[in-house]
Amino acid sequence: MSLQAPNALRVRPAVPGDAAFAAPLIQATIGAIGHALTGEPDDAGAAKVIAEFFRRPGHRLSAEFTLLLEEGGVPLGLAVLYPGDGAAALDVPFRDRLRALGRPDQIAAEARPGELYLDTLAVAQTARGRGLGATLVAACAARSEAAGLPLALLVEEGNPAERLYRRLGFAGQETVTVAGHRYLRLRRAPASR
Repeated sequence: MSLQAPNALRVRPAVPGDAAFAAPLIQATIGAIGHALTGEPDDAGAAKVIAEFFRRPGHRLSAEFTLLLEEGGVPLGLAVLYPGDGAAALDVPFRDRLRALGRPDQIAAEARPGELYLDTLAVAQTARGRGLGATLVAACAARSEAAGLPLALLVEEGNPAERLYRRLGFAGQETVTVAGHRYLRLRRAPASR
């Protein structure tokens, strides 16, 4: 039997009840992409829609694809990651919503087949500067290793997080445009087996 310190960090699968913490943090991190996915013009509206979606399975921002980092039961950060092979199907609920709003249902592909895609990595403002992003990336890398797939992500040009990703083994120079913003596409290969 192992004992865990009462305030030890723990990464666990998210549950639908984590929506109140997760949705605003996801929206604050993905910004324009959240507006494009939800059809909502402001962060509050987009976060509200993301919270509704988070509670339901079958799309890219669901609790089923989210890891939550907590300390002493208090959530501090999260990572949303899903298999690129299923990306098109995971966008269908967002396309349906956009059509229902009378908006174009075009959603830029971010994930690619043959990879595990890290859609969102976020740490609460009050918990930053503690290396928690690296802890979350390590949990995501473990999943990518187990699946034998590279871990891929997009980071907005000029975002200081690029340094973290590169330090943790991500590489790449390709740029893509999503929701009117330019991103650098980075990948981290799984370790040799």
